[in-house]
Amino acid sequence: MNPHARRAGAGLVAVAAALALAACSTPSASSQNSAAAAGEPVTGGTLTFLESQAPTCFYAGGGGFYPVATILNQVADKLTYQDPETREISPWLATDWEVDDDATEYVFHLRDDVTFSDGTPLDAETVALNFDHFGLGDESLGLAAQEFVANYEGSEVIDDHTVKFTFSAPTPGFLQATSVVGSAIVAKSTAELPYEEQCQLENLVATGPFTVGEVVPEQKYSLAVREDYDWAPEVSEHQGRAYLDAVEIIVTPEDNVRTGALTAGQADAIRAVQVYDADALTAAGSGVHYAPTNGVNPQFALRWTNPLLADLRVRQALQKATDTAAIVDTIYQGKFAQATSVLSRGATGYVDLSDRLGYDPEAAAALLDEAGWVPGDDGIRVKDGQRLELETWVGAVFPLNQQLDELVAEQWEKVGVKLNIDTPDAATATAGQKDPLLLPVAITHVGRVDPDVLKSNFHSASNRNALVSDDEVLDGLLDEISTLSSTEERYAKAAEVQEYLIDNAYTIPLYELPQTYATSAATHGLTWEPVGRVVLYDTWLSE
Repeated sequence: MNPHARRAGAGLVAVAAALALAACSTPSASSQNSAAAAGEPVTGGTLTFLESQAPTCFYAGGGGFYPVATILNQVADKLTYQDPETREISPWLATDWEVDDDATEYVFHLRDDVTFSDGTPLDAETVALNFDHFGLGDESLGLAAQEFVANYEGSEVIDDHTVKFTFSAPTPGFLQATSVVGSAIVAKSTAELPYEEQCQLENLVATGPFTVGEVVPEQKYSLAVREDYDWAPEVSEHQGRAYLDAVEIIVTPEDNVRTGALTAGQADAIRAVQVYDADALTAAGSGVHYAPTNGVNPQFALRWTNPLLADLRVRQALQKATDTAAIVDTIYQGKFAQATSVLSRGATGYVDLSDRLGYDPEAAAALLDEAGWVPGDDGIRVKDGQRLELETWVGAVFPLNQQLDELVAEQWEKVGVKLNIDTPDAATATAGQKDPLLLPVAITHVGRVDPDVLKSNFHSASNRNALVSDDEVLDGLLDEISTLSSTEERYAKAAEVQEYLIDNAYTIPLYELPQTYATSAATHGLTWEPVGRVVLYDTWLSE
């Protein structure tokens, strides 16, 4: 046995049995994030990683869902790498690139020593096929175009290791888009499959430092190190194979089971640490890590095409009736930051609008009075025989979302607005995301370190279209973000969009969302990409 691996003990066997996973009690080891204090990285061992949610589809273009990215980031690489701290873009599968003056043509030169896990070489034809699917979709395969690739016209293979991408308008955000998890490059054998088959992890062939092993859908996902991996990002001090021999990712929805397994020494890393567990984990010797998601903050989209929210004064009243300081202090115990704009502080293009987002229930009540909403017998306001009663749905991907909704409902009720909270079934939830009559108050969030993230979330033609909007002015501003050629112009336009969204009371920013991880004292080198999705290439285990 590798000296840095250990056999899972009775505690993990008991946990695994409770999860119907007793059979997967495999050798593992543990770590924390301070590699310097631990010494030089050590090769070997199996990392047991407890994931809070079951992954869904593994089609690379749609790989942004965090449980999917937990796996996809380990088995697939991108053309470029974005540093999570400096935001610099550097070579990865591409060695270098040229961009024309108006950012409508990009030429990428590829490494000539990269192979997929099935032995086929990385070439320009395969990269072109991947991005044609991302940018255009493929109706015959059931693949939809992806929002992170805007204005895409097509690709041209120049030679075996050179590919050109062409755009219908300036697209300065494309270079950053080549670094996101959704632009992971898969082999032709995967890319040519229909969507339903690309969703199956067993069919994913890519170039990453780990390969796919045993899969028990929605329960366990095993990854094995790729011994011949030798094309990490150019800026990485670590080159060659990953330190770990293997990774066992076990779906463990119960918070107390994840934290209990970690503190008992039977798991090495966990995702989705609840704030109320953080101090106890730290006291027990675990490392707790807050990885910023750097994009559109969690916020309530006030869908103004619902008649109850059509009046600007009503939306402004809801903004002023929402005490976000109380939310972060009470629900998130001060461990999350209060939102000060539509974008988080770490997002490119962020502008501080905290002076427009203050809590003022008296002003909220005055606005509702002015709009003609009169308190009824039970305190809920009424106008023309209709109660000011709105609906929101609990979002499972947001930590403590029901508790947040309940606190906001209490705050709004003080000014005479009733907020109903529901957790609909999947079919209803899918339909309601695009129906402002069913869901007038929708929580929304998306992480990406580029101003294009605003267009991804709020444009009427985007997949998300969080506002279910028909605001042509807003769409025009968002289109400009993705087509202006200079960084300064794009940031200025992003600031204008944030001001427009707040001044029209289209949204109520709530808090800044990190991804929360915890690691055992023997787990080192856990890292994440700029939006907080975990990367295990540098992770290693000590005794």
